[in-house]
Amino acid sequence: QVQLVESGGGLVQAGGSLRLSCAASGRTFSDYIMGWFRQAPGKEREFVGVISWGGVRTYYGDSVKGRFAISRDNAKNTVYLQMNNLRPEDTAVYSCAASATRAQAMDLMTDSNKYDYWGQGTQVTVSS
Repeated sequence: QVQLVESGGGLVQAGGSLRLSCAASGRTFSDYIMGWFRQAPGKEREFVGVISWGGVRTYYGDSVKGRFAISRDNAKNTVYLQMNNLRPEDTAVYSCAASATRAQAMDLMTDSNKYDYWGQGTQVTVSS
């Protein structure tokens, strides 16, 4: 019922920045909690960040706190992930996801099983 397409990935040197975008179509974008996840080679999917419907509440995984920032523009049906001070260990496929879960606390949204729709992901590679 909603389609998500990520963009903005690429190759960047350690210490650099990237901004990922996730464009949504289908049902009303503002009805969904939006999350970002990543999966590195040989590893399980990892929670990165989440943002509430109105964009007021956010929550981040420990490994990215202070470096990444999630935001959304409901008028543009787009969610963003600003990534700063990138490290080689940030290398992964980054995916956005939408959840219809009516959670109020964003720290409850770290489980990928709570998300209903997923994009195909965009590759981020950080070189040293």
